Amino acid sequence: MNAVLTPPRASVAPFVDLEFLQDPYPAYHALREAGPIHWSEEFFGGAWLLTRHADVEAALRDPRLSARRTGGWVMRAAEPDARAELTPMQRLFTRCLPFLDAPDHTRLRKVLQPAFRPDRIQALKPVTQALIDELLDEAGSHFDFMQAIARPLPARVIAKLMDVDASVYGDFTAWSEDIAAFLGSVSPTQAEVRAAQRSVVALAGYFERELLPRRRREPGEDLVSLLLSAQADGSVEDGAELLAQCAMLLFAGYETTRHLLGNAVHALLSEREQWERLQAEPDLIPNAVRELLRHDTPVQWSGRRATADFALCGQRVRRGELVLALLGSANRDPARHKNPERLDVTRDNPGALSFGTGPHVCLGASLTQLETQTVLATLLRRRPRLQLQGIAQRTRTPMYRGFFAFPVGG
Repeated sequence: MNAVLTPPRASVAPFVDLEFLQDPYPAYHALREAGPIHWSEEFFGGAWLLTRHADVEAALRDPRLSARRTGGWVMRAAEPDARAELTPMQRLFTRCLPFLDAPDHTRLRKVLQPAFRPDRIQALKPVTQALIDELLDEAGSHFDFMQAIARPLPARVIAKLMDVDASVYGDFTAWSEDIAAFLGSVSPTQAEVRAAQRSVVALAGYFERELLPRRRREPGEDLVSLLLSAQADGSVEDGAELLAQCAMLLFAGYETTRHLLGNAVHALLSEREQWERLQAEPDLIPNAVRELLRHDTPVQWSGRRATADFALCGQRVRRGELVLALLGSANRDPARHKNPERLDVTRDNPGALSFGTGPHVCLGASLTQLETQTVLATLLRRRPRLQLQGIAQRTRTPMYRGFFAFPVGG
């Protein structure tokens, strides 16, 4: 049995450094080499960092590690005189599916699962294809990929799935980006906290005042109608729980997909031989998307709270402490993937932990992959000579890895 050690309480990773934000993978390599678990003071008063694939996978399935981690997280980020103001945001976050454990998580996931069945997702393929063709027609020969394609496409797809009005696309993408800046930071500024609070309330308010009343009067086949049906039969609680699922679905359907689209296209245009391999063998595109997820995942970690004192990788984790499963590090663990730093669209079994695993594996994973496959197939067919042009601008949130902008042409 491994001895349980008491760790030094010191920061071990530069998660807010510009160098890390540009390329976190050398830091992850150093952490993996140094050991499977480390303590960092950078995350809301401290967190354990798990670096290796096997340990990350096990942690995401460990019932001693709870997804209910918002209790002190929102309020700790706020100044004391602002905590009352943040109560609405806290109330919604605590009822979101990703931050719940069984039995609530099981109950809500059962409600939402039918909307993400393979046949329902495949039915969205013609819609997705029509949207990407329209966006490419509008983009011209030289355009910013993020602004022209990666931001509007997932916004419109998830809006279609939820029957959100086209008139609020701009509002909800701005709201989502404010929320992501808060969720993706290791130590949010007060400006980020307040912006997230305003946007969470605005997003929930749109559903409460506009979309939910309309769908109560005129039920449809959309996700909001599905949730209202479940609320009527008692499977979903009215109020904060119903609003939280609506807001979570809209946010999650947009945020992760836009970053995956950007990371994938930028990586392929940077590794020209991989782009050309897909042109020659388009049947490789589904495998390529899985490899692109592994190579540069849009969500770099997933957090859990310990529900008891226990030993984890030879260290004593105390009840209430935060554990971060570093997905980006796990996906490049050489114990799991041969030559993990190399992007290889022909890689055998490129399956990664980008969507998590266990009870909380991402509900929308198949939709995100469908959108990415459709975009790549369309670009390869319609813009085979596409190239990077100019300077790419990365986002500044370490958890959500992606681009703010990068110009392309050809």
